[in-house]
Amino acid sequence: MVEVPEHLLKRSAERRAQLSGTSGAAAPTGAETTDGTPADAAPVEAAAPAPAAVAGDDSQEITEDRDGVPAHLLERARKRRVAAAAGAAGAVVPAAAAASTTVKTAAPVAPSGSGPDGHTQRLLTVVKSGSIQQTRAEAVDKVHTWPHLLVIELAAALAALAMMLIFSTIVRAPLLGLADVNQTPNPSKAPWYFLGLQEMLTMFHPMVAGVTIPGMGIFLLIISPYVDKNPSNKPDDRKWAISMFTLFLVFWTILVIIGSFFRGAGFNFVFPWKNGIFFEL
Repeated sequence: MVEVPEHLLKRSAERRAQLSGTSGAAAPTGAETTDGTPADAAPVEAAAPAPAAVAGDDSQEITEDRDGVPAHLLERARKRRVAAAAGAAGAVVPAAAAASTTVKTAAPVAPSGSGPDGHTQRLLTVVKSGSIQQTRAEAVDKVHTWPHLLVIELAAALAALAMMLIFSTIVRAPLLGLADVNQTPNPSKAPWYFLGLQEMLTMFHPMVAGVTIPGMGIFLLIISPYVDKNPSNKPDDRKWAISMFTLFLVFWTILVIIGSFFRGAGFNFVFPWKNGIFFEL
């Protein structure tokens, strides 16, 4: 046996109760009215309620939201109820075949629009406008490591390798001969990346030039990320970090250029366009 849902049984019981109430209001079959006419020919006016009684407060237009339901949906439901009540009140059927007059039958009761447990809301009336998830993606300042970052790094590595290959092919840079203790080269210069330190040794005490000044520069570079905590990558927002690195880079570059091209015999200051360049790659 098929099991009938409980809400359908409940709706069926309500329907039977409504039909039994309607048939009780009509005159019994075979009885006569007060004026002597048969009950079959008497109009049954009490069974059809007036439109105003069915509509209740539906005579007024709904312009405000109620319980979170938009006003236009409530107004549309009100109009449908009024139209259903008006159609039910005006329905007529022919009387008995032997009678020449028509008899107004009881207006059929509109089917109940309630669902399980008496709920009458529809899906669109429950969902509020604006609560639906937006499908538009928000712009973010992030990219994936692959392929965006790694492709750029690979291209930079290949470009640097190509430049080194071309430079080593064009410029001759042979190794020098064995060192001779009886013949010291004049001037005796350190490799180019140490010429800045050698240049400071000509100006300051070895303790100041070799420890104090380089140590202070390295310390300032170490604390720069803790002083400037701005996560932005725009130069206007990272003035402290960019200023410190630029100052260190310019200072060290100037010292290397002076030691490479402006120091001659005896590591004395010379002009390269007068006495030549005392520098070997």
